[in-house]
Amino acid sequence: MRDVSGGWLIRYMHSTGASAFFIVVYLHMFRGLLYGSYRKPRELLWIIGCCIYLALMAEAFFGYLLPWGQMSYWGAQVIVNLFSTVPFVGDALGTWIRGDYTISDVTLNRFFSFHVVAVPLLLLILVAVHLMALHEVGSNNPDGIEIKKQPKDPKTGIPLDGIYSHPYYTIKDLVGVVFFLIVFSIVMFFMPDVGGYFLESNNFIPADPLKTPEHIAPVWYFTPYYAILRAVPSFMASQFWGVLAMGASVIIFVFLPWLDRGAVKSIRYRGPLYKSWLAVFVVSFLILGYLGTVPVTVWGQFTGGWADALDTKDRATWVARVLTLLYFLFFLLMPWYTTRDKTKPVPERVRW
Repeated sequence: MRDVSGGWLIRYMHSTGASAFFIVVYLHMFRGLLYGSYRKPRELLWIIGCCIYLALMAEAFFGYLLPWGQMSYWGAQVIVNLFSTVPFVGDALGTWIRGDYTISDVTLNRFFSFHVVAVPLLLLILVAVHLMALHEVGSNNPDGIEIKKQPKDPKTGIPLDGIYSHPYYTIKDLVGVVFFLIVFSIVMFFMPDVGGYFLESNNFIPADPLKTPEHIAPVWYFTPYYAILRAVPSFMASQFWGVLAMGASVIIFVFLPWLDRGAVKSIRYRGPLYKSWLAVFVVSFLILGYLGTVPVTVWGQFTGGWADALDTKDRATWVARVLTLLYFLFFLLMPWYTTRDKTKPVPERVRW
């Protein structure tokens, strides 16, 4: 940033690219929820995609410590300490992850190795397997129709309802890439920190183990899960239940192919129940993401009567708890509302 020619450009490309990557991943997952891309026969494809998402989270976490700024240091301290809440083996697990009793140079070297070598190799393997699985079952489409099961042209062998990937999808994807690069360049050159969401001001300050920042929060793409963690009250003087809820909120995506029992895949033919619950889920996720950035000083525990709930700190806490409940109900009630949802008939063949 200061000593290398063009270092500012390299760092801003890296930090903006990390956030842009997660924006694209979240949009990709949301599209999967819209069109039922996790449904049969793409269960394995969806599970591999969830593994890629977990690997991306690990890559982001390991890389977050590397700038060795205030927020990097204390953010890593908080995240590693979460593992220390695991009953019986927590302290040993935290020490094992850090490689030391505190965040130190040993942890920095270890995380650097994971961020630059180990996790990227794992990601490359997972992406390759993801593409192979995609090639095996074929891409989904907004109508949710299995195009490989449709009649084929006897001359070309291409499904009658299909179109060539080139030039149609090449041009379509180029438009998306150009739009993405325009937004990416605007952010990178004119507002690389995006108001502290992409790059926190505290991370421009060198790490100081003796000075704790007033507010420690992860990067924006982790804040919904961080809000879930803080929303769960401690039980028996342990925050492990919050950690468990945070982990479950990520892992539960894997079970979507078996939770969804709707008669159709695409939201085009879904009934009002699924559309309403999906809207509730998205709104809950976005608000939880915001609450995860709110300083911990407004996250006090509910200690008094109902009048105390009007207090700002209690209100923020209870809003997060209600949204966390709605977040999980979207998944847990899915077998019920997808079975009872009134759906539209899907045309057997769709001519483009």
